[in-house]
Amino acid sequence: MTPTASVAETPALAASRHQLGALGRRYALRRAAALLLPALAGALLLAGLAQHWPGATWPLVGAGALALGLAAWRLAPLGPLPAAAVARRLDRRYPSLEDSAGLLLLPPENLSLLEQFQQQRVAGRLEQLADGEEQPLPVDFRRPGLLALGLLVAGAAAWFWPAAGPRAAAPAAVPVHFTAPAARPGAPAPARILETQLLVTPPAYTRRAAFAPAQASFRCPQGARVRWRVRVSRAAASGAPVLEMGGRRVAFQPVAGAANTFETEQILNASVLYRLRFADTVSDDYSVDVQADQAPAVRILTPKAYTLVPAREARSEVPVRALLRDDYGLSHAELVITVAQGAGEAVKFREVRRDLSGALGPQPAQTTVGSLLNLKQLGLTYGDELYFYIAARDNAGHSARSDAYLVQWQDTAQAAGVAGLMGGPKVAPAYFRSQRQLIIDTQKLLAERKNLTSSELTTRANDLGADQQALRLRYGKFMGEELEPGIGVTAGPETEAHPAPRAESHSPIAEDDDAPAPAATPASHDDHDHEASAPTGRNASPTAETDALMEPYIHKHDDSETADFLEPAVKTKLRAVLDQMWAAELRLRTGQLTAALPYEYKALRLLKEVQQQTRAFVKKAGFAPPAAPEPNLRLTGDLKGAAAPRLQAQVAAPAAQPAVRGALAWLAASAAGQPARPADARLLEPAGAALAQAAVQRPGAYLGALRDLRRLLSDVRAARPPCPDCRSTVARALTDLLPPPPPADAAPPAPDRLARRYFQNLSR
Repeated sequence: MTPTASVAETPALAASRHQLGALGRRYALRRAAALLLPALAGALLLAGLAQHWPGATWPLVGAGALALGLAAWRLAPLGPLPAAAVARRLDRRYPSLEDSAGLLLLPPENLSLLEQFQQQRVAGRLEQLADGEEQPLPVDFRRPGLLALGLLVAGAAAWFWPAAGPRAAAPAAVPVHFTAPAARPGAPAPARILETQLLVTPPAYTRRAAFAPAQASFRCPQGARVRWRVRVSRAAASGAPVLEMGGRRVAFQPVAGAANTFETEQILNASVLYRLRFADTVSDDYSVDVQADQAPAVRILTPKAYTLVPAREARSEVPVRALLRDDYGLSHAELVITVAQGAGEAVKFREVRRDLSGALGPQPAQTTVGSLLNLKQLGLTYGDELYFYIAARDNAGHSARSDAYLVQWQDTAQAAGVAGLMGGPKVAPAYFRSQRQLIIDTQKLLAERKNLTSSELTTRANDLGADQQALRLRYGKFMGEELEPGIGVTAGPETEAHPAPRAESHSPIAEDDDAPAPAATPASHDDHDHEASAPTGRNASPTAETDALMEPYIHKHDDSETADFLEPAVKTKLRAVLDQMWAAELRLRTGQLTAALPYEYKALRLLKEVQQQTRAFVKKAGFAPPAAPEPNLRLTGDLKGAAAPRLQAQVAAPAAQPAVRGALAWLAASAAGQPARPADARLLEPAGAALAQAAVQRPGAYLGALRDLRRLLSDVRAARPPCPDCRSTVARALTDLLPPPPPADAAPPAPDRLARRYFQNLSR
């Protein structure tokens, strides 16, 4: 064991222990100051805000109480630090103490000699730290100081910011008419309202200062805060004044520091009628016309609704300009672009948004915004397009947008004007003259042949033959024919039924040649029906010999007999049509116009028969009325049962505005001399509700009549004679509320002398 020596506590050691306690107390005070500085600055800011907005006093008091509670919760654990905690903080901060500051708290008699020496060394070093300029345990005041400085600046601005003009001076009193009760002799004067002040504070989105209306009926923006302040002659037993507004009763609150002065505030979002009631006095009805905020209006000035950018244009840019307008102010605007790339099912859409709020810095009520659409920067290529619109939002949060506009970049294929660059040439549809048109053209050529030369007649006749051939080939496709080796030569080999044309034939028409045809050479056949070898001669095909050699080894299954789905009867008739067309073509090509007409007519007639045979007829499934017996009903003029049954009844229409009509009837009776009774007030009260609704919409037209109606009601309840002028005013207003009567049927005009003579002569 290490020997210990009993050493008395030195004054330096006692001073070191005292320094540890003092350091803990100073550290706690500095931390509390760092927390209280922002709290005090925030309290100054809340006080300045409460000075400018008295109506928000209670919310500001709540915010202050919340901040005070938070500060107290943070201050609760900030008591003086124990000496042991101070020693640990010093050991972590200063390596020169060699983690031995805790030895200063131990008595020397319990320490070894080495620990006593270390205790004395640490006491000396702690004294050096305490004598230095730097705090041994510093507290960071930068963040709390900056926060407190910002709050102090805001609080000073709130305190010294000049108030708005209407608030600087008290609002002027507005004239309000009250209906006072009858004064009783010997009784004190009743309590009444001496002065009424109005103050309207528009909402923040209007950016308008508060104002004092000059009349009790006024206009204000939607969401405005209206303050009524009244000064009464004396206190009344019934309590504070009451504001009656739209079926609600709102009691006034006394104003601190002002005797016999009351006020109340209401936020108005819709037009309403109000009146003031105090003791036994009631004011007239007054209107508050609340003007709703309108959405912004957006109108695009350039470009047009559809813009085509030429492909050859060097600059692929489209400028966009739009006019924005709002009743109070614009807060945000943006350009929304939808880019469409590709075509068909491969089209891709991409949305791009551009903020245009840079031109709305002071939030103007009307401004012009613009942007530039660079098609290349947006990723467009030739043939792509984009859609864009401009959206705007005002200070109240209402938004609006323009119509969508289209900008298209012209495709290079369309710009070049060559149809075959992208997808092949555009083939025009085949043109065929009908058989009827061929007949008309043939007859026309026959009528004009006297004025034509021989060559012109032959050329035009040959053209008609070519048209007849095209029509024949067109119908031949229905029969499975695919080849046309030449004029008058049927696609197929020479057989007994279809002999080949002879070279020595002298007549241009095959039917007129009487020379016998050479016998057909028999050909060997297998189990299929094959054609014979192709004819040889000067008109034969260049590949005729090759075809003849390949004939025995080729199986041909595309013959005309099995290449279609027509019925046999239709097929036979269609083959006859082709034969007639061939005969007409042969005569047209040889200039025999008169001889070709019978074949053309017969071909047309057969075509019509084929059309009728291939047409499907469906019987109509409709109503077939039975035949009416002629001797009984026809020509009798009896319409019984001919028209649809119709029930008619005269039903009286319900009376419109029954309360208004009842009040008008009472007014008419009162004007005739009928005395008023208190029970008659029940007839006027429903009409007063209808008139009040109309006064909310049109206060200038019905508000005066509503006041007169209130006066009539008070007279009737008090059994006093009604006001004569009030009766006429109320009657006119109630009459305007009634729907217009239906127009009366005009009397038929009496017949004049000429009409009477006409009917007299007609009846003879």
